[in-house]
Amino acid sequence: MALINPHINFNGNAEEAFNFYRSVFGGEFAKIIRFKDISSDAYQATEKDANKIMHIALPIGKNILMANDVPEFMGKVNENENRSKISVSAESREEADKLFNGLSAGGNIEVPISDSPWGSYFGMFRDKFGIEWMVDFNPKAIL
Repeated sequence: MALINPHINFNGNAEEAFNFYRSVFGGEFAKIIRFKDISSDAYQATEKDANKIMHIALPIGKNILMANDVPEFMGKVNENENRSKISVSAESREEADKLFNGLSAGGNIEVPISDSPWGSYFGMFRDKFGIEWMVDFNPKAIL
């Protein structure tokens, strides 16, 4: 079966965001590439963009959360208007609580985590970096 691996664009704070995500999910980065690492005659990273993240990857279970900083010449992205959500399926209520509480710290909770009308344990929020998340535990789900 195919895996879905979310990819997020940031405005220069991808490394900060991913250190935060790693503190919640655990694990180690599979890859970190900075724009200066790919600088060549064909592409010269500006001094301002040189240390920004060109690619970062954090394995989470069988999936990988990935991101990059958008180089200044491409303009800004608005994380707070990104209506896409990252959905995390937890293996227990305890894990759901840990992920929800960890990731939502400093953010804005839209739906507090609780038993949902459709039978799962569910919550939704925007983290302190403007990224939207849904955390769900369904004891009847077959993953």
